[in-house]
Amino acid sequence: MRKAHYTLANLGMILIALHFIVSIAHGAAHLSLHIDLNTWQMVYVLVVITALPLVSGFLLWRRMRSGFLLLLCSMAGALVFGGYYHFIAAGADNVRSLDSHAWSAPFQLTSVLLAVTEAAGVLTGAGGALTRSRSGRSEVA
Repeated sequence: MRKAHYTLANLGMILIALHFIVSIAHGAAHLSLHIDLNTWQMVYVLVVITALPLVSGFLLWRRMRSGFLLLLCSMAGALVFGGYYHFIAAGADNVRSLDSHAWSAPFQLTSVLLAVTEAAGVLTGAGGALTRSRSGRSEVA
């Protein structure tokens, strides 16, 4: 079981890094397309979608099981938020409502990549949170 936790923790940290890189590119597309967020959305993006996954990565790096739960919650929150605004809700943030622009394709691609990394983060967080270590301690390894 310890090896499974170690592998899941490493996978979680890789997913967090990829998610952060894609988030930066997606933010650049937002700026270039002049797709503005209101105040609560900006706070949500900064806290739930950006900061909390990074904190979960730190906890996973320290081999703390709580990192898995935080990864699960933050990525689930990011997936619901991004999934709704990018793929369901009508508006400038929807991938199907973009006009022809040099940044339209990068916006659409990064929207999909965010959803993929967030879904993988949810699964990894759930897997790590549900896997019990043999020692029963609160640490991953």
